Amino acid sequence: MKRTGRVMVATAAIAALTLAGCGNRTDNNETAEPTNTPTPSPTESHPDFKACMVSDSGGFNDKSFNQTSHDGLVAAKNNLGIQTAEVESNAPSEFADNIREMVNQKCNNITTVGFLLGDATLKAAKKNPGIDFQIVDFAYADDKGNNTAPDNLKGLVFNTGEPSFLAGYLAAGMSETGIVGTFGGQQIPSVTAFMDGFVDGVAKYNEDNGSDVKVIGWDKAKQKGTFTNDFEAKVKGQNAAAEMITQGADIILPVAGPAGLGGLQAAKDAGNVKAIWVDTDGCVSAAEYCDILLSSVMKGMDVAVEAGITDSVKDTFSNELYVGTLENGGVDLAPFHEFEDSVPQELKDKLEELKQQIIDGSLAIG
Repeated sequence: MKRTGRVMVATAAIAALTLAGCGNRTDNNETAEPTNTPTPSPTESHPDFKACMVSDSGGFNDKSFNQTSHDGLVAAKNNLGIQTAEVESNAPSEFADNIREMVNQKCNNITTVGFLLGDATLKAAKKNPGIDFQIVDFAYADDKGNNTAPDNLKGLVFNTGEPSFLAGYLAAGMSETGIVGTFGGQQIPSVTAFMDGFVDGVAKYNEDNGSDVKVIGWDKAKQKGTFTNDFEAKVKGQNAAAEMITQGADIILPVAGPAGLGGLQAAKDAGNVKAIWVDTDGCVSAAEYCDILLSSVMKGMDVAVEAGITDSVKDTFSNELYVGTLENGGVDLAPFHEFEDSVPQELKDKLEELKQQIIDGSLAIG
């Protein structure tokens, strides 16, 4: 069968590289050379079990959702003593073949990463009922919200609107120009959920403080805004952010995977613009931009992926949908890092108050 992506067995050295969040995809689509950093011995041993992963087109070094999901595969290998394999997708046209490659490698559990793999994953799960499948950022449901996933397919989704709401409130409270911006990679639910929450957070800040901070790049009511239309071209993200900066935006929320890194670069180049990262703590995954990152909207994809693999190993896997929330720790707002002393204590206290209101249900998001 023709291979359409880069397939490899995950070694301990690659695990160390990924957990460090330090490698960039090179122009020839190969991963930077791994170091020889040792990893701890597994606490369990299941040498006959094989967990596998198929990335979205951003690749496992995207410093965003693919990389964070991959961390869960690495953690499962380190903690459970299992075999792992993985393949990076270079384009959506490769998804089905890449999943088939993992099936052919006799994987017991296959994780696919990203909303765009939804159809290909469902077809593969139906065709291979003896394999457990799980997919990041996709839920299978009918018009009434009932779970329609087959018994061997689990959706892993995250209520990113909750921490994005906090990010919007933070951005509005820290903006000096009264204009903040956001843009996405593609107009899909796993992207616009961030943007919706961000807009709502800014609106809440305006309501609480009698201010008029504006959001450019996304009109929640009309569901129209700025998109790079891919998750890889950094120059497109840089151009999108640069345009917002020329319009006065001094805080940018890119929701575009590696393309979003271009937005961070535009903010850094501007010299007086800050940003908020998504999916993972940007000060860990993209440390070179930490000096401009107010915070990050985090999704615990690594924890959810590892938990699903663990369930497969223990033969307790089910198709029950996982939803990460502020309440269960599946999503959160990252620390302020270098801006810890810059964010006013009053604003910090308000963010914590809002977080608790979301958790206890007195403040509804989305």
